[in-house]
Amino acid sequence: MKHFIFILTALLCTCCSSDNEAMAEVLSPRTNGGQGKTLVVYYSYTGNCREIVGSLTSQMEADVLEIQPAEKGQKYEANGYELGMALLNAINANPNDISSYPAIDAVVTSVADYENIIIVTPLWWSQMAAIMQTYLFQNAQEMAGKHVALIVSSHSSGISGVVSDARRLLADVNWMGEALWINAAHHANRASLIENWLKTLDFAEEQTVMDKMFITIGGQTQSVTLVENAATKALVERLKQAPVTVTLNSSGGFEIWGALGFSLPTNDQQTTAQPGDVILYNGSNICLFYGTNSWSYTRLGKIDGLSESALRTFLKAGESNISVTLSLTSGQTAINQLSATGKKTACYSVNGQKLSDTSHGIYIKNGKKVLSQ
Repeated sequence: MKHFIFILTALLCTCCSSDNEAMAEVLSPRTNGGQGKTLVVYYSYTGNCREIVGSLTSQMEADVLEIQPAEKGQKYEANGYELGMALLNAINANPNDISSYPAIDAVVTSVADYENIIIVTPLWWSQMAAIMQTYLFQNAQEMAGKHVALIVSSHSSGISGVVSDARRLLADVNWMGEALWINAAHHANRASLIENWLKTLDFAEEQTVMDKMFITIGGQTQSVTLVENAATKALVERLKQAPVTVTLNSSGGFEIWGALGFSLPTNDQQTTAQPGDVILYNGSNICLFYGTNSWSYTRLGKIDGLSESALRTFLKAGESNISVTLSLTSGQTAINQLSATGKKTACYSVNGQKLSDTSHGIYIKNGKKVLSQ
């Protein structure tokens, strides 16, 4: 909930000049060798986006990732913008289907590894470039709950279409403020525009425990990274009073779900839930996913660090009457329950996970914290 994404969108309009059609000669953006907490993700067709990235990264430390279309050398503006419009029309016809989006080169860098993410992309003909739409569609789940800002660069066209595309693709992020528009007339002044705009943003504090919820099932505890929305804020306030225990049942071969016993605010969006997702359904039901399903949901968060097979085990997939406790603590009760089984020498992480290696770090043994150096 305290993370940020900055989406910088450079627009390639129908009224682009011939100067914009030639790839600009620019310096490669400065990076910090992968050590920073900011990632700049960009796609550049004419070179304007690359120049914006260069100006931005001259003012802040960032790693840089370039998005590339799988099919190289395409002229999206040729023959009256025939190809570019065809790609956009395919997306608009079925925006919830990944096959509607043009293929891009595989990306190994994960946005989850960064606190700040800056995305730089062209807009085509009053819409976001299809290539960057693919990237955002593929990574929307990872970006959920993070804070988002937007910079738009165009020749002369307005930016409302790009803003609409960004909000559709990233329905579960927190927008930080007004978009910054850099048109062709002001492109030379982009550095000062970016500098002044950055000062207006409400940057995140360091992550706190309120970004986390903990789920305990059968004595095992896993953390959940929460998104930031009205539902999670209300849930956190409820859990501040006391942990909540619910009874969930397996359903459909992809989830366990059941009634919370109270209602939360909804922000339902058509969503394809993924393994590990924690979802609010109809305002008063919680769903924990070990498979996938598409429906109108409000996202709450994602269970941290478990594979699909580990999720099935943790969530007791296929079983009924599963007791699930939601809390804001890291599972001390679960640890005590585990140590009460008679295995007094077993050691557990502070999240309630059994450890095989206790050579260093903090762990729980016989209900007490131990520091090993």
